[in-house]
Amino acid sequence: MSDSFLSLKRLLQTLLQVGLLCLLALTAQWLVNILSLPIPSSVVGLLGLFGLLALDWLPERFVAVGATWLLGELLLFFIPPVVASLHYAPLFEQYGVSLLLTLVLGSICVLLITGVVIDCVFRFEHRRNRRKSELAATTQSTRVGH
Repeated sequence: MSDSFLSLKRLLQTLLQVGLLCLLALTAQWLVNILSLPIPSSVVGLLGLFGLLALDWLPERFVAVGATWLLGELLLFFIPPVVASLHYAPLFEQYGVSLLLTLVLGSICVLLITGVVIDCVFRFEHRRNRRKSELAATTQSTRVGH
């Protein structure tokens, strides 16, 4: 296959997967609005994605390329808030310390929770892969014994 075809295929795959992740985010927002949930839609969407992946209802390969692209371009999503914050300089003069403390504590909480969730996912995958290997070894030894 030519390189241009492969790059077009990769681009379409990325667009479809990002679209799937956006659809999941919109569904989470809809659920939060309909059910009047007191938690952010991003958390609901993350839990939904985690559930879909953990239950194998959504194979990882269906979101891996799009998620990798989104993570690689994450900085672009923070530029508009930074530019908007310059517009509200008087607000920062009045509440600067409180806002800074809130942002720092919020960031620390997000980092800690993300680390715990990732650790849990890696442990889950490790146990699942070990069980699959043990099952395959048992099946193979059973076949050899007969």
